[in-house]
Amino acid sequence: MLIKQLSVFLENKKGRFTEIASILGAANINMTAFTVAENSDFGILRMIVSDPEKARSVLKENRYAVNVTDVVCVECPNQPGSLAKIMSVITGADIFIEYMYAFSTGEKALVILRPNDLTKTLTVLQDNQVGLVKACDLLKH
Repeated sequence: MLIKQLSVFLENKKGRFTEIASILGAANINMTAFTVAENSDFGILRMIVSDPEKARSVLKENRYAVNVTDVVCVECPNQPGSLAKIMSVITGADIFIEYMYAFSTGEKALVILRPNDLTKTLTVLQDNQVGLVKACDLLKH
């Protein structure tokens, strides 16, 4: 239940995100979730899209540096303490989270995780009945 995530390296200049959104929109690719981490010179746009391979291709054609990585998406109730329970399971299994981002859709919260050990993370989450989200289900939200 791994999900493909694109990481795009952006020059920290006005209009770069607009250009990415326009390129993907013109290719009929939807961005379901994204986050931007930046410093003074560049940013990293991480995103879940409707067609990762097509997005990778069109962005490369437009001279963007793009990487595709696997991430995990968990679902939890959108209420205080729910994420803490999931993170306790992960931390208790000695799994390190490199980064994460989240969004909520009403009563549910969806959390994208990039752990240091994908296989172990999936096993631990499944063993603890944590709701894992498939890519096709994520795109429906």
